[in-house]
Amino acid sequence: MAAPVVLVAVPAVLRPQFFADGDEARLAEAATRLGGGLAFAESMAQARHALDLAAVRVLVVAWGVPPLDAALLDRMPGLEVVAHCGASIRPFATPELFARGVLVTQAGAAMARSVAEVSLAFTLALLHRLPRFDHALHAGAEWEVAESAPAQHELLGAPIGVVGASRTGRAYLALLVALGARPLLADPTIGDDEARALGAEPAALDALLANSRIVALHAPSLPETHRMIGARELALMPDGAGLVNTARSWLVDEAALLAELRTGRLDAAVDVFDDEPLPADSPFRGLPNALLVPHKAAGTREGRLRQGSTVVGEVERHASGRPLEHAISEQDLERMA
Repeated sequence: MAAPVVLVAVPAVLRPQFFADGDEARLAEAATRLGGGLAFAESMAQARHALDLAAVRVLVVAWGVPPLDAALLDRMPGLEVVAHCGASIRPFATPELFARGVLVTQAGAAMARSVAEVSLAFTLALLHRLPRFDHALHAGAEWEVAESAPAQHELLGAPIGVVGASRTGRAYLALLVALGARPLLADPTIGDDEARALGAEPAALDALLANSRIVALHAPSLPETHRMIGARELALMPDGAGLVNTARSWLVDEAALLAELRTGRLDAAVDVFDDEPLPADSPFRGLPNALLVPHKAAGTREGRLRQGSTVVGEVERHASGRPLEHAISEQDLERMA
């Protein structure tokens, strides 16, 4: 058997989620071009015990991979590329990895559509007060009580604030525009003309918060975006407005959000939390005006397969000597939670 030059350290239970029929053959062909074979492992721990890693040139990983520190990298002196089936590489990407010149790539772009669709679903649910109605009926409220809620609204013509023109933010904007909403966009990194080209009216953050029926967060995790939505910002939102967060909990002061939700003045739909898994006694769980999802916005079957295909494509590009399309630099780590 040829020495493994492409190692897929992804648990067997996850592989069918990421890799479609034919992907293994594509990886094997890439390994042949790189001068060796293809190997699979349940984890890096198993690979260290079961395989000679000296020949590995490409490492494919998913969630749960340990930090790729000097001790582990010493076992893979020929490592050239790490390809992550997910988005954030922060859990495993160490300074040592970049210091050794290893290229790092990921599949974040493949997740944009899935997350954008959940953001849209959240938006529609809050506009139509579905979490409040659902919670009341499940709690056994009388019909007259259950149907009591703030005014319901359509998406058509609604002012929807989008914070961040990220890949997901742009995908979400495209959906809003297609359905006839009136998006506002706050993103200091793009100009007014580019915002309008995306179908949105450019706006400063405070103005966006004050004039949007729903505010959806799609900003990156940067020092300047930490807790960018706090008590002051939430207070700017009109009565009955809603906050959608499928990005990062980093962006929101959870204590301030809980305080606002407890008053009943705002609604929220949240996929990301400071503490995950969300504790069973989290006050979020008891709020009738909060729609909660356990960090699954990117969990579609189609999205997962796109992620795997993206990674396989990156391995093929490297094997044929072409540049990677989704490479991440050490500086890009600052944008990842």
